[in-house]
Order: sequence, then C-alpha cells, then structure tokens
Amino acid sequence: MLSQEQLLILLSDLESDHVERTTSLTNTDKFGQAICAFANDFPNHRQPGYLIVGAHDDGRPSGLVVTDELLQNLAALRSDGNIQPLPAITVSKFSLPDGDLAVVEVLPADLPPVRYKGKVWIRVGPRRATASEQEERILSERRIANARSFDALPCLDSTLADLSEARFYLAYLRRAVAEEVIAENQRSFKLQLASLRLFDLKQDCPTNGGILLLADSPSFYLPGAYVQFVRYAGNDVTSEVIDEKRAIGDLLTVLQTLDLLIDVNLRQHPVPVSTLREEIVSDYPRVAVRELLINAIMHRNYQSNAPVRFYWFADHIEINNPGGLYGEASPENFPYAVGYRNPVIAEAIRVLGYTNRFGQGVLRARQALVINGNPPAAFTFDPHWFAVRIAARLANGSRTRE
Repeated sequence: MLSQEQLLILLSDLESDHVERTTSLTNTDKFGQAICAFANDFPNHRQPGYLIVGAHDDGRPSGLVVTDELLQNLAALRSDGNIQPLPAITVSKFSLPDGDLAVVEVLPADLPPVRYKGKVWIRVGPRRATASEQEERILSERRIANARSFDALPCLDSTLADLSEARFYLAYLRRAVAEEVIAENQRSFKLQLASLRLFDLKQDCPTNGGILLLADSPSFYLPGAYVQFVRYAGNDVTSEVIDEKRAIGDLLTVLQTLDLLIDVNLRQHPVPVSTLREEIVSDYPRVAVRELLINAIMHRNYQSNAPVRFYWFADHIEINNPGGLYGEASPENFPYAVGYRNPVIAEAIRVLGYTNRFGQGVLRARQALVINGNPPAAFTFDPHWFAVRIAARLANGSRTRE
C-alpha cells in the first residue's frame, strides 16, 4: 500500500490515469466501475490504480470522517459478485489535517477483461469509459498471454461445433453481459465466446472451460468431468447400493441434476419441540450439501480422469474431489483463504446463479449445519484430493439456533 507522502503526490496529480477521486460515500456503481477500470489496466502500466474516497476532483480533502462501516463496504465490493473475475484490492484509511481519506488500491488483473455488471470499464486518461470492441479485444489478447489456468487453455481436439450456440445465448450470455452491450454487439459467435474465455482464437478451438460449460458431452474430452452419485444402505462402501447415477453433461445440467438428487434423497421427519407441537426437520440442511457440492465442482482438478464422488450413506455423506487445496489456501487458513484453480468455471457458476459471493460457500455450509443440529463437517486434505464428511442430524433432536 502507498505511503502518506505518495498519497499526497497522487492527490495533486490531476491528469493521472491511475487515480480517481470522489466525495461520494454511497455510489457503489461509481466505485465498482472505477475498480473494474483499474483492474483492466488498459494503459498497461502494470502498477496499481487508486480510488480515493473523500477528495474533490482538484485533490482537496472534503473533510470526511472515515468510519469502519465505510471501509467494510468498500472491501465488500471485491466479492459481491458484480466484478468478474474477482479483483485484488486493499482498503486503507489515511488521516490528513483537512479530513480522512479512504483509499482502495487495485492491482492489475492477471486475466482481463474484468467486467462490472457485465460491462468492461477502462481508464481513458483521467476518466473512465466502457471499452470499445477493439479495446476489449486488446484486453482479451493480453489475457490469453497471461492465462495459465487449465479451464482457460485451449481444448485442442475440439471444434466450435462441439459448443451449443443455443445454450450459450439462452442460458449464459444474457446473465453474463449487460443487455445494452448485447444489443450493440455485432460480433460473431466465436468473438463473443472468446470475450468470456470460452474460445481460443489463436488455436481456433474452445477452451476447456468452454467445453465444460457449453458442450453436450464434456467428458468426451475431459473424462473426469462428471459427478458419481451412490446411495448406500449402510455406513461404508461394502454395504448394499440402493441407487447409483452419474451427473453428466454441460455444467448447468450437472448442477441441476445434483439439485434433483439432493431433493430426492433428503429425508424429513417430525421432531417434538414442545408437548403439543412438532417441527419438520431434515437429516441434512439442503444448503450445506448443495454448497459443498458446488465447492467440489468449482475447485476440482479437471485434468484428472477421476470424477467428483458424492456418496450418501445411512448416517453420513461424503463428497470427494480430485485436486487438493490451491493457491493461497492451506490447511491452516482454510476456509478463509481461497485460491481459484478454475476461474472460468467459478465465474460461470456465479453467472448461472449458483453462488452470489465467492469464498463464502464452505462458511455458509458450516453455519447451516450448526443451525440444523448436525455435527461440524470434517475436512480432509492431501496434495491430490479434497474430501468432506458431514454426519446426519443429531438423533436427540437438539438444534442450535441463531
């Protein structure tokens, strides 16, 4: 983060294209657009950009008193789901003689273009603007040069014909990109796919993420791209198999199949809460099972031929996925630090409406288990696998309420 001396220099540099000043405290659209523009780093400075809250356009402090609530609101812009991919930001408070300043430092994104509510914002001199088609293409080419996540790499044996154009337009594009941008956009199917990291123009083929999201049979190219569901009568894999299915196909179909499997297998029953009243409860909170499955699909290693395993036993559920903790995540900081092995898939899951805030799924699952009266989830990590075990609701019927 910059020093106070560096901040004073930025305040006085009125022509800089990596500084934006504002006196607004509540214009989250303005804040989000500014963060998006700095993350895209269109001038390619490869240096942070700064949103300074509490300063006039001429650099004078407005006399603001920066509160903890304001700092928290600014920090929340990172993961509220409106800026994709997630930006890298830090938020700090500076106290000057003429008032406080809240400063948001935004690092250039590794995988541009970054969008705010479906639009690509960039800096044009000291102002921000939506990117033109040519400007967005430049950012996409920069992303291709930087991208090394497996889901952003070309699936070399595949072709455009493997992707469902109808699925792209009907189920995905209108959720990923603002309506007015679509209306103005005359680009081809290929170029629209490429702008969302679903097609590699250089290799003239879909990316692995494009295959997972839009192909009818992703497992033809990525053999482990499915979820194996098994329902057992007993408490281990040697017991009788009651049901067995594969959640297979494009990403949305897999997610919808898992929703159905949860609903079909989730058992509800009455428990007494007083002498005259009963309450209907579930063996497992639906939200917890769902969040942990989404976590497995989002973070798994798609280079592995092994599927995600969703095993439902008589007294517990196990969810295992190939691929250990990734990036900044470690057994010591899990689940508070998150590394994204598959940023294209993570973004697609958000666009499809299966998560609202990144990095919160495991925490939501933990909370739901407590409220429902289940024991805490047990997580197991190794370099090649991630596993979670959740036990059925406590038999005595006790529940912990918020």
